[in-house]
Amino acid sequence: MLTRKVRWGVLGAANIALKKVIPAMQRSRFCEVAGLATRGGNESALQGVGTVYDDYDALLRDASIEAIYNPLPNHLHLPWTIRAAEAGKHVLCEKPIGMHAGEVRQLIEARDRYGVRIAEAFMTKLHPQWLRSRQLVRSGAIGELKALHTVFSYFNRQPANIRNRLEFGGGALMDIGCYAVTMSRFLFGAEPRRVAAQIERDPEFHIDRLTSGMLEFPGGHAVFTCSTQMAPYQVVQIFGTTGRLEIEIPFNAPPDRPTRLFVNGTPEEFATCDQYTLQADHFARAIRGEEELAVPLEDSLANMQAIDALFRSAESGASVSLSE
Repeated sequence: MLTRKVRWGVLGAANIALKKVIPAMQRSRFCEVAGLATRGGNESALQGVGTVYDDYDALLRDASIEAIYNPLPNHLHLPWTIRAAEAGKHVLCEKPIGMHAGEVRQLIEARDRYGVRIAEAFMTKLHPQWLRSRQLVRSGAIGELKALHTVFSYFNRQPANIRNRLEFGGGALMDIGCYAVTMSRFLFGAEPRRVAAQIERDPEFHIDRLTSGMLEFPGGHAVFTCSTQMAPYQVVQIFGTTGRLEIEIPFNAPPDRPTRLFVNGTPEEFATCDQYTLQADHFARAIRGEEELAVPLEDSLANMQAIDALFRSAESGASVSLSE
């Protein structure tokens, strides 16, 4: 059991940091938000974050900071995660952790060179509803897993929003489709052999505003649709040879009320929890050597390789083998 809290520093005042991750860390028994670097922000929103720096490098130079949370735009994940590793800091980085698989390989090299822990922030892999779903699949409770169907969408056409900036790594597949890819791999317990995708791009922003894909696994298929310009919705349906599961709120699980998993139509309820607190607790214990990372960089590399292949499929109009 941790006897000393992990001291965290946060790079930037992104909404996910201020509204979700920092409050979740502040509720953790194992974490202390000791600093935040920002070039400007609402003073009231920054209360309780320890020292506020006006320069990212100043935060990294603080020897008392042990771990960095990186919620910067996607194109800044690689450079600032590496700079944090160079400074001897462990890093929890928002998803997707890189712009393509080559960047994840660079992070693996940095992790090994500097002897730090680096992980991608897929908090869903720690939520009890997903752990229970995987347990049911592995136990054969729904027979042999054959198919996953995922829908995840929201509507956002704000020109300045980073999710609508192609050069920042915006678009549906990178922002939310990555969940469908990683959680299908999580449940199948394998890597896809082949993928296929169709993309509709925004005529002004050029980001993929609607992406549908299929991942072919050794035992079945995972099919998903994600969109940044559709009615807000999310659901995951899991089909086996003898049964089925449905996760009601699979990705944005609420921190203030119970969640539900339907097993052959019958609900199982999970006690209220904050998946971001679970994520912070887990990373802190991993830093102290008490747990192995749930999402090691090797897993992130495999996920990014599948995403890269989906983009290649959409561009070529043909399915893509992951062995290519």
